[in-house]
Amino acid sequence: MKNRKLMPLLFIGVLLVVIGSLFAVQALTKSNKPTGPSPTSTPITELPQVEVIKEQYDVIVVGTDPEGVTAAVSAARNGLKTLLIDGKERKVLGGLFTIGWLNSLDMNRSLNGKDYYNKGLFKEWFDQIEGDSFDITTATNAFHKMVEGEPNLEVRMGLKSIEPILEKKADSTVVTGVKLTNAEGKEQQIVAKGVIDATQDADFAAAAGAEFTFGRQDIGDDKQLMAVTPVYKLTGVTPEVWEGIKKTLNSDDNDGTGANEESAWGYTEMWNYPSTNPERIRSRGLNIGRQNDNSMLINAVQIFGVDPFNKASIDEAYEIARKEIPLMVAHMKKLYPELKDIELGDLASELYIRETRHLVGQYRLSMIDLLEQSSHWDDIAFGSYPVDIQSTSPNDTGAVLMAPKFYGVPFRTLVPQTIDGLLVVGRSASFDTLPHGSARVVPLGMATGQAAGAAIKLAMDEGITTRELAASEKLIKQLQERLTEQGMDLKAPETKPYAFIKHPAYEGLKAAASMGIAQGAYKNDFSLDADSNPQRMFQNMKGVAKVHPTAFPSAIEAAVAEMDDATKTGALTLEQAAYTIALAMTDGAAREGALDKLVSEGVVTEATLALIKDRNKLTNGDVYMLFKDAVVATTGVTY
Repeated sequence: MKNRKLMPLLFIGVLLVVIGSLFAVQALTKSNKPTGPSPTSTPITELPQVEVIKEQYDVIVVGTDPEGVTAAVSAARNGLKTLLIDGKERKVLGGLFTIGWLNSLDMNRSLNGKDYYNKGLFKEWFDQIEGDSFDITTATNAFHKMVEGEPNLEVRMGLKSIEPILEKKADSTVVTGVKLTNAEGKEQQIVAKGVIDATQDADFAAAAGAEFTFGRQDIGDDKQLMAVTPVYKLTGVTPEVWEGIKKTLNSDDNDGTGANEESAWGYTEMWNYPSTNPERIRSRGLNIGRQNDNSMLINAVQIFGVDPFNKASIDEAYEIARKEIPLMVAHMKKLYPELKDIELGDLASELYIRETRHLVGQYRLSMIDLLEQSSHWDDIAFGSYPVDIQSTSPNDTGAVLMAPKFYGVPFRTLVPQTIDGLLVVGRSASFDTLPHGSARVVPLGMATGQAAGAAIKLAMDEGITTRELAASEKLIKQLQERLTEQGMDLKAPETKPYAFIKHPAYEGLKAAASMGIAQGAYKNDFSLDADSNPQRMFQNMKGVAKVHPTAFPSAIEAAVAEMDDATKTGALTLEQAAYTIALAMTDGAAREGALDKLVSEGVVTEATLALIKDRNKLTNGDVYMLFKDAVVATTGVTY
C-alpha cells in the first residue's frame, strides 16, 4: 500500500460500544491463575538508584513504564551496560500500571482464547501478580525484582530533563547519547550506542526530530483525542462486598457483565449518570480491579478536551474529576445495594492517556494488517486485542471496529525513518490511529520493549545501525531466534481467513475499514450484504471527504435535503449514491446524469458496477466499492 490515509468514525452502535467499554478488557482476559487477591498487602520494596551516573553506557532506556522496564531488562540480559532513566516525578517503576493505577490487563489472547501471545518478560512479570487484575504493590514489587536482579542495569529517576544528543549526517540523524539535568540543575552528557524511547508519548524521539502524526490526524481529525481517565479507588470492599459484586454481575439478568476473583465489569446504568459538567466529564460502565487492602480501582471516568502536553490542562482535568467523581460514587451507591458501604479513596496521580503521538516508522501498522491477519518477515510481537476506540467527545460513545484473532507487529514499527540509534516502543510506535486501538495495550508494548533491548545488542555485535538492522532479513531472523531463546513465542499460528475476505466487495471493505466507516465489532461482521440508505451514504461521504478534503471539497447537504425521514432511511439507489459522490466532488453538481458523468470520468469503474446486483437497492458492500473507486480516481490513494 502507499499514501494510505484514514478517516474518523462515523457510525457508532451504542450497544456494541457499551459492550466494548465494559468488558473488552476482562471478558477476553480471564486469568488462568484463580488465586485472587492475597488477604493482606505487602510493603513496596525500595528501588536502589545509582548516585553517580557514568559517562557512557551501551544503551539508555528512557521511561519507566512497563515497556521501559522490559526494554532495560532485555538489554541487560543481553550483556549490555544499561541505564534506565525517567524524567517524571516517580519513585517506583511501572508507570501507567503502578502510578496511573490501570490495574486490569488487556491481554492478547491466542486462537484458543485461553493462552496469550508473546510470553517472554511479560510472562515473567505476569506470573508474579494476582491475575487479570492485580494489586498495585504486587505489580510494583515484581517490576523492582526484575530490575534489581540485573547487574548490568542501573536506574535513575526524578530527572529534571532528558534531551537527545544528535549527530547530523547526510542522509540521517544519529542519536549518540543523552543530556541529563538532575533535580539540582546539574547537567551531564552520557554517550550510548543506542537509546530506547519507552515514554508513553515518545517525548525523547519527538525531541530528536522523529516524524509523528498526532492523535487522529491520519484519519482527518487533528483536534480530538480519545478521552482521558483518572482511575480512582473505592475502599471498604470487604470479601462480602466482593461476593455481592460477583452475584450481581454474574447474574443471568446481566448479559455482557461479569466478575471473577480479581476483576469485575459491568454496572452499565452508570452510562446514564447525570453529569453536572456533561461537555467535559461523564461515567461509563465500570471496569474494576480488586486490590489486596479491601479496596478496588475503577476505570470508568471519561474526560474530554484535555491537552496531554499542557500542565494547566492536566491540572484542570483533575479539578473536574475531584468535583464530579464524589457525585458519581454517591449515584452508584444509590443504584447498587452491594456498594452502599463503600467509600471514595484517592485518585491516581497520573492520568490514563490513551493516545498522543504515533511514530511514522519504517513500517506503519494498518487496519488491513488486522483484516488480513498479516504476518511479516520481521515480526517481533503478535497482537489480538479488540480494536477499542474510546470516546472522543460527549456525543461519541466509542466503537469496537473488530476483534482480530491475530496480527504480527514488525520490528520496523519501532524504527524511525531517518533517525539512527533510536527505537520507539509502546503505544507511540508506528501504528495507524485505528489499529492503535488494539496495538496500544501494554502487554504488547512490553513485548516490543523486550525486542528492542535484544535488537540493540545484535546491531552492536554486527557493527551496524538500527535502521540497517531493520533492513536485513538475515539479521532479523537472528533477532527472532534470540528472542525465542529468551522466552518469546514468535511462531505465527495457522489462521483461517475471515469470511469477509472472499466477499466480492472486500476491496471496498479495505478502504472503508481503513477510513473508519466499516465496523465489525466483536463478531467481525461488517454487514456487507445489509441494505444501505441515503442518510448513511450521506454520513459516509462526509467522512470520506474529511480524509480527502482536496478531492471532495464541496458540501453535500443537498443530497438528502428534500427527503423525508422515511426516504432517508429507505432504499439507496445507484443514482442517489452517484449524486452524493458528485456533489462532494463539485459544488452544485446535477442529480440528472451524475452516474454517467462519474463513469465517463473514470470515478466509478465498470468492474464495480458489474458487482451491484440491484441498482435500486444498494448494500453496504456496494457503497464501499463506490468509495474505493472514487478515492483511487481522485487521489491515487489505494488501500
